Amino acid sequence: MVHFSGVVKQYGNRILYKNASFQINPGEKIGLVGSNGSGKTTVFRILMNEEGIDSGSVTRPEKIKIGYFSQNIEEMSGRSAIGEVISGVGNFAAIKTRLAALELQLSEPLDEDKMTKVLEEYGELQGEFERIGGYELESRAAEILTGLGIGPEDYNRPTESFSGGWKMRIALAKILAINPDVLLMDEPTNHLDLESIIWLEEWLRNFKGSILMTSHDRDFLNRLVNKIIEVAQQTITVYSGNYDFYEREKAIRKDNLIASAKRQEDMLAKEHEFISRFAARASHAAQVQSRVKKLEKIELVEIPTEDRAFEFEWPTPPRGGDEVVKIENLGKIWTTAEGKEKSVFQSANALVKRLDRIAVVGVNGAGKSTLMKILTGDAEPTSGKYTIGANISVGYFSQNSLDVLDPSNTVLEEVHGHIPNANLGYVRNLLGTMKFSGDDVEKRISILSGGEKSRVVLATILSRPVNLLILDEPTNHLDIASREVLLNAIKNFPGTVMIVSHDRHFLREITTRVFELDKNQLLVTDGTWDYYLEKKAQGK
Repeated sequence: MVHFSGVVKQYGNRILYKNASFQINPGEKIGLVGSNGSGKTTVFRILMNEEGIDSGSVTRPEKIKIGYFSQNIEEMSGRSAIGEVISGVGNFAAIKTRLAALELQLSEPLDEDKMTKVLEEYGELQGEFERIGGYELESRAAEILTGLGIGPEDYNRPTESFSGGWKMRIALAKILAINPDVLLMDEPTNHLDLESIIWLEEWLRNFKGSILMTSHDRDFLNRLVNKIIEVAQQTITVYSGNYDFYEREKAIRKDNLIASAKRQEDMLAKEHEFISRFAARASHAAQVQSRVKKLEKIELVEIPTEDRAFEFEWPTPPRGGDEVVKIENLGKIWTTAEGKEKSVFQSANALVKRLDRIAVVGVNGAGKSTLMKILTGDAEPTSGKYTIGANISVGYFSQNSLDVLDPSNTVLEEVHGHIPNANLGYVRNLLGTMKFSGDDVEKRISILSGGEKSRVVLATILSRPVNLLILDEPTNHLDIASREVLLNAIKNFPGTVMIVSHDRHFLREITTRVFELDKNQLLVTDGTWDYYLEKKAQGK
């Protein structure tokens, strides 16, 4: 259906890919993977005709409808949330208005010629309205908005009153509502809570068209895609399977490549030895020349360089008490901008024990971040109390942590400032674990992406000898490789962890207990993430 054939794309002297080929077949669901800067977004832009190519070809059927969700959303204003979603579907509003005007004309006496013209136009517009799904569009738009966490009470709110993260949801709903033949999606799960991610996953599973998407959510990719397209090492490689299959197959291919390179190296050594031994002998001149020409034609097997795998070593924290945090009848009421009181949770009771790995979950607005803020002293409870145990030192990551970084500092200066007594070698090694190497450590904070800033903050937290980590959405903005680094660090952490995350793979790997905030209550489940899901499915 869509063919990307022998494409070469470069910016100046920098080659993104050469002789890159893949195709998107009807109904395929494809994951697009690769490190930051490898050229994933450029693939989308090329498919949308927003960028050209240096050579090769990109072909698509003439009447194909492509929807593209990117992280760069257009300015929204002048419409309600549902009006914005509907506005993306053809010329729905204009057709609906014209149909109403024609229906009004048909209710009045008309001469035969006029009646014929009006009926012809009405029939054509009605056919177009049906083609774009106009009769069920408003209900479809409402269903999508609700699934993405924007309920009926907010359908008619003006888009300009929504925050950036909620505008992203409206933009995503707008793309889904057009029901395209091919759906291009750049990080669709960013800014979504767990419930919305699960809803989107189910919607995309039932979607009849083709999908090409990037995502940092391993579970999301595993559950949806049946093909992986990797952009790396100036080329594009296709794998038939989900993300886990891609990782296994890539490792096998690399092992095979290393074996081929070794065989070639042994063969070349023998050939060079023969040439050196007999180069001066006239009797072997022809054989020597033949082998020299043979070597000149050989294409060397190259093993692609990959990011070095760093192993993080935790500073030894003090031994804390067995009771890390005790929560007793805790309650919190916020006062809204309109002066109304909103109860977030009440009468919460729980005990956090040493070495627990606690997933804090709940729908958007249930109070997960509020609970974390209270336990770290960033907010005061309205009622009840909490007690931090003996010898407990806390490391806290929140989305606001990114705002306290000094934009004028380099990465190295920022982290070193938090651990001034550490030597530069230690700081560089620490930054290496967070995927900052070489000149990256000299980048100014002001030019970093959201993911890079998150890694800087995590580095400052991981550098200190704490024994309680409270992490509020640490996986936001992190790519899969960075999430794996953090995941392995937390697995080896010699203390207690409380974490809010929408990454189900992450939670499945570490969770030993679950604190769920639901309908103003704190519910505790002792067990793994899968055990919690099983109990929840049973309604217990």
